[in-house]
Amino acid sequence: MTKTPTTPKTINRRTALTGIAAGAASLPLWARYTHAQTSEPLKLGFQVHRTGIGSAYGRWYGRTTEAAVKLINDGGGINGRMVEVVAEDDGTDPRRGAEVLEKFANQHNCELAFGTLFSHVVIGSAPRAGELKLPYFVVSEGHHVASGMLNRYTLQPGITDVKSQVRAMAPYVAENLGKKVTMIFPDFAFGHDHRDFFTAAIKEQGGEVLEQIAIPPAETSFTKYFPKIPRETEVVYHVMVGPAVLTFVKELGEFFGPSRPAMFGFIDSLEAVDIGSPGLEFLEGTYFWEGMCRDAQSDQSEHEKTYRAAVGVDDHGASISDPTDISTYGHMFGCWETLHVIKEGMEAAGYGGPADRAKLIEAVEAMRAIPESLAHPQGDKIFNGKTHQVFGHQNISRVENGKMVRVHRTSIEDTLYPDEVDYTTQSF
Repeated sequence: MTKTPTTPKTINRRTALTGIAAGAASLPLWARYTHAQTSEPLKLGFQVHRTGIGSAYGRWYGRTTEAAVKLINDGGGINGRMVEVVAEDDGTDPRRGAEVLEKFANQHNCELAFGTLFSHVVIGSAPRAGELKLPYFVVSEGHHVASGMLNRYTLQPGITDVKSQVRAMAPYVAENLGKKVTMIFPDFAFGHDHRDFFTAAIKEQGGEVLEQIAIPPAETSFTKYFPKIPRETEVVYHVMVGPAVLTFVKELGEFFGPSRPAMFGFIDSLEAVDIGSPGLEFLEGTYFWEGMCRDAQSDQSEHEKTYRAAVGVDDHGASISDPTDISTYGHMFGCWETLHVIKEGMEAAGYGGPADRAKLIEAVEAMRAIPESLAHPQGDKIFNGKTHQVFGHQNISRVENGKMVRVHRTSIEDTLYPDEVDYTTQSF
């Protein structure tokens, strides 16, 4: 795994994207920031996967963070203070993740930390966040937050978790694709969540998982795993992560040739990958879960249009400045929405500094209904303050003529499950 020095990078209004909040931007500089300049900026620690297997996500999480900070600062900041983001690379490594949190708290004097994606890094970092009493807003999808594994300082308010996603997906898979399933997933906590929760969810629909194929996250070739797929498989359920995802989907197609079972994948298997890449023609007619649809849909909201432009992504999920640079559009909205939850929580708490960290957490815990808006372009959500987990709509898309077209959107109710923890009973 390549690792580089963790030089902090500040994301401020001079380095952020342009083109939104035109009304504020039209004011002279002194008028826009006179009030904010009376206070020190709010430093937020951005724990980012710049290197390691999460680097593609980290790069786009960074672009999304820049755009969100631009919007927030052009609107006057938070409680009249500008937001300044200090980014540190955790190498997609759990030990380094904990070290990064220490740097945020003890060297950079950050108010909180946010942004972590890979579940093993979250699990390795969250205990240190609790010890440091540093609010830790993760953008991970793993069930580790809502399961009660972590602590009151760790929250996931901007993206749904795997358990809620698969519970909403399983009925569609069973009714439309088949009930005899083989699963292929990465062999760490995130993949184990898929393994455990989808196996249970498809069983509730009268189906069964015939085989569970766990693949090491650093694997670069996958053909040797595919003979384990039973002949009677009706659906191949796949979710893969990391820089080798293009190899994974290509080799999966080569293995099956023109005759294949139905395929249901999580967009993780295709994030940062051009669906038009040679060798991916076999994906035509297959299905994917998407948190937010990479291809702009015919009913795309004005909020999403503005968000898409702000993060610099075209209607097909590629960078506007470089059409070969495919985004991680299905996940990166979580950073945008998390930063706006932080803003809303700080404003509700009257946040002034580290002494108000507990008030910030309590203010977020008190949130419930989150309406769709520019701050939350993925759609309406419900936040569960007891479990520190947000719940929202899920999308199923089908590959049609090289584009992903949404064929099903779940209700929020489809994603809910009984509480497994009440963090609000834990002390600070």
